Amino acid sequence: MGHLPHIASLEETGDRTMILNMGPQHPSTHGVLRLILEIDGESVVRMMPDIGYLHTGIEKTYEAKFYQQCVPLADRMDYLAPFSNELGFVLAVEKLLGIEAPPRAQWMRVLMNELTRLNSHLVWLGTHAMDIGALSMMLYCFREREDILRLYEALAGQRMFDSYFRVGGLSMEPPMGFFERVKTFAERFPAKVDEYEDLLTANPIWVRRTKGIAHMSAEDAIALGASGPTLRASGVDVDLRRDAPYSGYEKFQFKVPVSTVGDVFARYMCRVEEMRESTKIIQQCLAGVPEGPIKADAPKIVLPDREKMKTQMEALIYHFKIITEGFTVPPGEVYMATESPRGELGFYIVSDGTAKPYRVHVRAPSLANLQTLAKMCEGRLIADVVAAIGSIDIVLGDVDR
Repeated sequence: MGHLPHIASLEETGDRTMILNMGPQHPSTHGVLRLILEIDGESVVRMMPDIGYLHTGIEKTYEAKFYQQCVPLADRMDYLAPFSNELGFVLAVEKLLGIEAPPRAQWMRVLMNELTRLNSHLVWLGTHAMDIGALSMMLYCFREREDILRLYEALAGQRMFDSYFRVGGLSMEPPMGFFERVKTFAERFPAKVDEYEDLLTANPIWVRRTKGIAHMSAEDAIALGASGPTLRASGVDVDLRRDAPYSGYEKFQFKVPVSTVGDVFARYMCRVEEMRESTKIIQQCLAGVPEGPIKADAPKIVLPDREKMKTQMEALIYHFKIITEGFTVPPGEVYMATESPRGELGFYIVSDGTAKPYRVHVRAPSLANLQTLAKMCEGRLIADVVAAIGSIDIVLGDVDR
């Protein structure tokens, strides 16, 4: 970790204020986040987030791996949105290669990304509400999240780190009955969101703990680099799925929830409405999944079908070479931004013409959104800090990497 900015000592501030550490082992900091608070009684005078306790070196590790070996690393950054991370990475590499996944793969990518948005928002809502005192919400939200994780497991064999997307397409076809299971979930889910709102939206305790709390203006949100629901709840109507569509998002109809209030309650409502809109996108996906291949026609980049390997020597050779040597990517650089559940997730990749990236840098939405926390909390009560942290929905694996 770098040098921390100077926080005044008690001798320098007199006896009016004191320094308080919140975290890094505090359940309401949503991971190993340390907040250095200067407080005057119950009020926060200044706040300094101190990060780095979960540093994994993932960005540097990318440089030592073949491109196809980087997908599992992407999973492990924002561990609540693995499919979103995978999509951002493979789209960036595909842009460098000048290839595009076939339509069926693109629709499957959209389907899994919207299920991921629901998965992430359910964890956010359950933990955020529990922080503020609504303990039962955790049980409700994790009930539906379990359904989504079982869909993950049916598709890719794992509940969290799926590594299902590939440069050029997907790793395998969905199993039999998968779309029917997703359809059943999507039909039931809107009624579950109604349940969440019945418990919270008009609850007088929830309203008092969230309305008018941790306000942030549109100007401050833009200046501090916020994105996603944190930005849209302050009145800035930006969503990359609509404004810079990728993977076929331009073919889907959905609304982008926006509020002009900019408080904890507004950020709550934006995400709740996003869950409803994601369900609509999922239903559109199911209604029109194209037939056809799930991998691009790029034999020196995409692994051949296993059936072909049994009868075609060329396919067997390509498989062996891709696995053992990787595939080369033309020299150049690219930035690919996607809309993760937390906001703009950007992959900047530099290729030197080899089978491994020369440099990978991630524009992580959690890190950018964390910068807004001091602006929200300074001048407010310590009790409101917990509500503010939950409302920006950070993941520390996304912050530290």
